[in-house]
Amino acid sequence: MLAVADGELKKLSVLFDRYNVRIYNFFNKMLQNKMVSEDLTQEVFIKVLKYRTSYKNGNFTSWIYTIARNIFSSYYQKQKKERSNIIEDDLLNSEEKLHTESNTEELEHLQKSLLQLNSSDRELIVMHRFQEIKYEQIAEIIGSSEGAVKVKVHRALKKLKDIYFQTVHN
Repeated sequence: MLAVADGELKKLSVLFDRYNVRIYNFFNKMLQNKMVSEDLTQEVFIKVLKYRTSYKNGNFTSWIYTIARNIFSSYYQKQKKERSNIIEDDLLNSEEKLHTESNTEELEHLQKSLLQLNSSDRELIVMHRFQEIKYEQIAEIIGSSEGAVKVKVHRALKKLKDIYFQTVHN
């Protein structure tokens, strides 16, 4: 990234190759909308290019996820009124049938449960469990302490578990 910041823009393709799938998966887990996730992923790399000179040799993963998180937050605020309709429609259309029938049902139930969490809890679970980002990096991304992030992730997972099993038994 330092080379990109210094004007070697061709090096951005290396960063894109390393991070585009991870960033896309982050958005897709948060939104369950492939087209929007692709658009937001593209927007992240446009911002990386636009703000390349603001990168100061810190942890690149934290830096790019901070950009992604800010883009998600902006998108989320714009879509707040329509959010439930968008999520429900796209959830039905976006699942890929890669698993057996029972695994697919469990996965769909987990995704629906995940979508019932508030966006900050969902974001923490997606970053930690699906993106496998370490607590330390999440803390840097959201501007918190590592200990606080561990507690928040634990609480978010408990909420997810409660939602998941509550809807199974109803």
